[in-house]
Amino acid sequence: MGSTAAIERGTFTTDVPARMDRLPWSRWHWRVVLALGVTWIIDGLEVTLVGAVSPVLERRDTLGFSSTQNGLLNTAYLVGAVSGSLAFGYLTDLWGRKKLFTVTLAVYLTAAFLTAFSWDFWSFAAFRFFTGAGIGGEYSAINSAIDELIPARLRGRVDLAINGTFWLGAAGGSLATILLLDPGYFPIDVGWRLGFGIGAMLGLVVVFFRNSVPESPRWLMTRGRKEEAERIVAEIERQIEADPKVGGLPAVDRKIAIKPHGPVGFRTIAATMLRKYPRRSVLGLAMIMSQAFLYNGVSFAFALILAKFYGVAEERVGLYLLPFAIGNFLGPLLLGRFFDTVGRRPMIMGTYAASAALLVASGLLFEREALGAAGQTLIWGVIFFFASAAASSAYLTVSEIFPLEMRGMAIALFYSTGTALGGPLASWLFGALIDGGRRVYVFYGDLLAAGVLLAAVVVVYFYGVKAEGASLEDVAEPLSAVDGSPAPDAA
Repeated sequence: MGSTAAIERGTFTTDVPARMDRLPWSRWHWRVVLALGVTWIIDGLEVTLVGAVSPVLERRDTLGFSSTQNGLLNTAYLVGAVSGSLAFGYLTDLWGRKKLFTVTLAVYLTAAFLTAFSWDFWSFAAFRFFTGAGIGGEYSAINSAIDELIPARLRGRVDLAINGTFWLGAAGGSLATILLLDPGYFPIDVGWRLGFGIGAMLGLVVVFFRNSVPESPRWLMTRGRKEEAERIVAEIERQIEADPKVGGLPAVDRKIAIKPHGPVGFRTIAATMLRKYPRRSVLGLAMIMSQAFLYNGVSFAFALILAKFYGVAEERVGLYLLPFAIGNFLGPLLLGRFFDTVGRRPMIMGTYAASAALLVASGLLFEREALGAAGQTLIWGVIFFFASAAASSAYLTVSEIFPLEMRGMAIALFYSTGTALGGPLASWLFGALIDGGRRVYVFYGDLLAAGVLLAAVVVVYFYGVKAEGASLEDVAEPLSAVDGSPAPDAA
């Protein structure tokens, strides 16, 4: 339909954004949430499996990796994610949100499946690279679609909840490892391979759910496809009005004038980020980098610490990962509504600061050997209850504070830059600290991670953007908007 629809070349007015923002929550929105959230569930299952099998992969009767090599595997995944996010992020803005769903999902599922057949470190690392490339592309396509399809008053809580579904998959992966890594059920070098294969096969169901998600009407309007955008919105309205509990929808009287912009070049992107919104650029980078350091360092080290310092058997690590995953899921789910009511800035600062303070306390107790495996897991669960909401808010922030035409690329740039600066270093560092064999080394790593989080709090205090309840077009005016000025580069 998109290839034959009429394209407006001149200036036109449209009420598409206002109509999307005034929609009540409906079964249609639930279908969107399900279609977009399922990917993160599968990703959570797969990533948790990697963490849980790390000790198994160090055994001589499997692949015989070292802890440092396990850290480098995570680095390979992150390098792939950075590369994929940049390539697919650009295509998300060029081709649209919906088309990239299929491409990125295909890359992700294929590479995840092939991981099951890894025969040495380099093959495993290569498959992890392409798995990361697929999921990196998903960040741009999915977060762009969430923001552009969900009403403004609910955007924060829905974005956080969908990103938090990663941890539902992590919980499932934790349970699966209890069976898959038990040599009583499967040979030690077979169980972990089954996990990757089964996870990838389950991911095929995502394809069917994705068919129910339309192209973003907001993206269509900036490309001059006004007729198609309004037809999609009308169909959404028809479905919602068919519910007797909803009835007729209120009329809207707010329109925006658009002169189709066409593809956005890198010079325009750079000028927008560095000259028009420099403070927002610092904000996005600080938030993404700090959460990447935390998750790819502290969270990655979870299974290795349980095995090396607490003597937890490989097949029982999943029992401890389960409450950890539940805490990560409940954080965005329960705290998300406050990002729309209390506000973005206070909630972002609060969750980052709480994570940092609890991480210092946890590291101190760990260094003094004051906790058992269960106690350590409990405090980590509390830390990441807040940290998960903070991490999800980072992706929410970078996806809503820049113009619509470059939203996919903005997400990609901040994800790739922040992850490249914070992720690989953290994975290598914590792997090396654990290899050092002394608890105090891990404590020093925790202190460093807490310091990075607190630095982000300072940045949010000065540069945070008041986006709660506001239309995307008010937070950052589209580049194609006529007779307007950019949203203030401040709170």
